[in-house]
Amino acid sequence: MAKTITVAAIQTSYGDDMKVNIERTERFVREAANKGAHVILPSELFQGPYFCTAQEEKWFATAHEAATHPCVLAMAPVAKELGVVIPVSIYERDGPLYYNSVVIVDADGKQLGVYRKSHIPDGPGYMEKYYFRPGDTGFKVWNTAYGRIGVGICWDQWFPEAARAMAIQGAEVLFYPTAIGSEPHDASLDTRDPWRRAMQGHAVSNVIPVVASNRIGTETVGKNTQSYYGSSFIADHRGDLVQSLERADEGVLVHTFDLDFLDRHRAAWGFFRDRRTEFYR
Repeated sequence: MAKTITVAAIQTSYGDDMKVNIERTERFVREAANKGAHVILPSELFQGPYFCTAQEEKWFATAHEAATHPCVLAMAPVAKELGVVIPVSIYERDGPLYYNSVVIVDADGKQLGVYRKSHIPDGPGYMEKYYFRPGDTGFKVWNTAYGRIGVGICWDQWFPEAARAMAIQGAEVLFYPTAIGSEPHDASLDTRDPWRRAMQGHAVSNVIPVVASNRIGTETVGKNTQSYYGSSFIADHRGDLVQSLERADEGVLVHTFDLDFLDRHRAAWGFFRDRRTEFYR
């Protein structure tokens, strides 16, 4: 029998109330699980609004230690009950250090570990360097109940090195929780299509499915208002969008992949056989 994995992406909006946001996420996790999903991806920092549009010190108080973060503690029993894997995006505090992180909760509800976002953007609307240190974990791959997954976070998804590093470690599917939308310095700039194409390219170059989960809606943080363009998707090993949502849709995407086929196909393409690492320093 072929080894398969069924993946899902959640697309919804979030507000100021963490409890409400967690309840909303749980509702979509249950919907995805009812559709057969094994690994279910909520979007980036679903604990609240995407606060990095402004530099306000009050947001540091919303960070928690990874193991005891309210979102992790809420998702763990849900994962165990439903038998699903959930990469939980959080604002992490580790002593005096702050990170944009993901905790991987396995299908038994146990935490497999933490990935800390490696690439931290700094620009209008995305002033993350004020809030987060660059991650110190390196790129990681997780042996879950359903397969080996790699998880990057938002800005990581623009870097081919991140996807390649996870693929070299044996990732079978890549996941990217995201918060991206309008560019306040240039109202005419729409990054939706390049955002998708960058990750579709990772799928092609590594012969690997890619799952991206973005938020929707318009949020006001301080004096700044920003909109998020959704467009979450699941791409196959060819980079084709096998499932996708539009800019304002709310819901879940679910798709099944044959991991045995992908393993053979990846070997047949020879991308990893023909790498010339002596030239890539």
